[in-house]
Amino acid sequence: MRLFVAKSLSIAGLVLLQNAFADLPADEKKSNITYKTSFGRCPNRPAGEFFLGLSKAFEENHSLKMVKERIIQDKLREKHFVSEYKIQYDPFRQILKVDFDCPRPLMKVEIYKNEQGDSYEAILVDNGELYDPSYETLLRTEHQLNHDLPSLALPIKEMEKDVQKEVTQLIKTIPEQFLRKFSEVIVGEEKKLIIILSVKNQPCSAFIGNDAWPEKLELLRRTINELEGKGKIPATIDLTNAKKVVVKFKDNP
Repeated sequence: MRLFVAKSLSIAGLVLLQNAFADLPADEKKSNITYKTSFGRCPNRPAGEFFLGLSKAFEENHSLKMVKERIIQDKLREKHFVSEYKIQYDPFRQILKVDFDCPRPLMKVEIYKNEQGDSYEAILVDNGELYDPSYETLLRTEHQLNHDLPSLALPIKEMEKDVQKEVTQLIKTIPEQFLRKFSEVIVGEEKKLIIILSVKNQPCSAFIGNDAWPEKLELLRRTINELEGKGKIPATIDLTNAKKVVVKFKDNP
C-alpha cells in the first residue's frame, strides 16, 4: 500500500497514519493501491481515523458502493466531524482519491430545554448543524482555531422555528473582524435578538429586535466603527426601530 498525503496534513497526523498502517496485516501492506488524501479543514486525528477505516473497507472488496454504505450505516461522517467527502477510484492506475472537508465553527451554543434552566451545549458550524463541543477542542489542539467563539443562547422552542438556520446564515455574512467583537448572541422570546459586544474591552448591549436582522447588523457595524473612530464606547445601542439608532453611554442619565 502506497500512501500519498496532502500537504495540509501535519507531521503529527502523518505519524498517526504511519503507526496505524504499521499494524495492518502483511497482505494489506503489499497492496498496489495508491491513496491520495486531502483533509481540507478537518482536524487531522479524526480525519485520519476516518480515512483508515475507509481504506481498510475498500481493500476488503474494492467496492465504492459498499464503502459508502458503511459510512452511512456506521454514521462515520458524524463520528469524525466530516461535513463533506468524495471518494474516487481509478482502477487502471489503482489510485483511490479521498477528499474530506469539515465545517467552520461559528459559535458556542447553549440551548435551554425548559423554564427551569436545563440546557445542553454544542458548537454551531457553518452548515447550520450542531456539533459536539469536543470538535472545538480538537481544532484548538491542532491550532486550527486560535480565537474565542461567541456564545449563542437559544431556547429549544425557537429551534423548532428554524431560527437556528437563520442565525447561522446571519453569522456567516458578518465580516470576521467585526464578528470577533461578539461575546454573546441571545435569541429571546418572539425572536428578539440581543447581541453583547466587546468594544475596546468594554461590554456593549445591542438590541436588534425581531426583524431585518441583516440590515440592522450592517447598521450596527457602521455605528460601532464610527463611534470607535471618535474614541467613544457605547453602553447600549437600540436598533429595534430600523429607522433610527439610539445610543447610550455610561455617563448618560
